[in-house]
Amino acid sequence: MPQKSSPVFRFAPSPNGWLHLGHALSAILNSDAARRSRGRFLLRIEDIDATRAREEFVDDAYRDLAWLGLAWETPVRRQSQHLDDYASALDALKSRGLAYPCFCARSDIARAVADKERESGAPWPRDPEGAPLYPGTCRSKRDAEIASRLAAGEIPAWRLDMMRALAVLGGPPHWTESADGAQTSIDADPAAWGDVVVARKDIGTSYHLAVVVDDALQGVTHVVRGRDLYFATAIHRVLQILLGLPEPVYTHHRLVLDEAGGKLSKSVKSTALRELRAQGRAPAEIRAMIGL
Repeated sequence: MPQKSSPVFRFAPSPNGWLHLGHALSAILNSDAARRSRGRFLLRIEDIDATRAREEFVDDAYRDLAWLGLAWETPVRRQSQHLDDYASALDALKSRGLAYPCFCARSDIARAVADKERESGAPWPRDPEGAPLYPGTCRSKRDAEIASRLAAGEIPAWRLDMMRALAVLGGPPHWTESADGAQTSIDADPAAWGDVVVARKDIGTSYHLAVVVDDALQGVTHVVRGRDLYFATAIHRVLQILLGLPEPVYTHHRLVLDEAGGKLSKSVKSTALRELRAQGRAPAEIRAMIGL
C-alpha cells in the first residue's frame, strides 16, 4: 500500500515592506499546523513585483521568522526566479482561448465605466474588493488589430475570459474550507470578479496565476492564509481546474486589526516585528499579542 504523503504548509510574504503582527499570526499558524501533523513547513518569497520588492525586506523577514522560533525548508522559492513557470501556465490558457490581451490603461477603464454608468443611470458592478468590473473593452478585438498593436511594440495585460472559463468548467467550482477541525464545501463565485488579470503588463504574470502554480509545484496541500483572501479563492480554484493543478485544503484565519479596526499596514512601525524585536520583546509576547 502506498504511503500517504505528509501535509505541506507554506508562508508566502511579499517583500514590499516589513513583516508585522498579521504576518506573525499567519506564519505561526502554518508552522504550528505542520508540526502537529508531522508535515512540512515551506517559506516562499513572492517577489514578482520588482518595482516594490526590496532585498532588505527579504533579509529582515528571515530574521523576524527565525526570531519567532520558526524553521523552514531550504532552498526558499523566490517567484522572481521562476517566471518561466508562470509563462508556461499563461501559454496554456492562451492556447485554449481562455485568456485575451488587454491594452487598456486604468484611465481607459475608469472612463468606460463612467460612460456605462451615465448611460444606464445605475452603478457599475464591483468585484468583492470594491473595484469596478472590467467592462470587456478588449474582449472582442479583432485578431488583425491585436496583431498590429503587438507588432507596434505595445505590451498588453492578459485577462481571463471568465464566462468562457466557466463554460469549460461546466459551472462555478467549489473549494474545501477547514476550520475548527471540520471541513466544509464552499460554493465559489468567480463571476463576481469578472475578467481578472492573469498577467500584468509589467511582470508577465499576476498574484493569482503565480500562487496557484507555486502551490502545485511545491506540493502544498494546505493553504492557511488571512480572511482577506477568502473571496480570491474562487479565482484560484478556476485556474487550478483549467490548468489541471491539484486542489489544496483552505483555511482563512482571522486578521490582526489595528486600533481603528482596520487591516494592519506594513508601514506602521508599532506593529512591525523588527520594531518589536528592537524593543526587546520576546517571541512568547508576540504570540500573546496575536491571541495565540
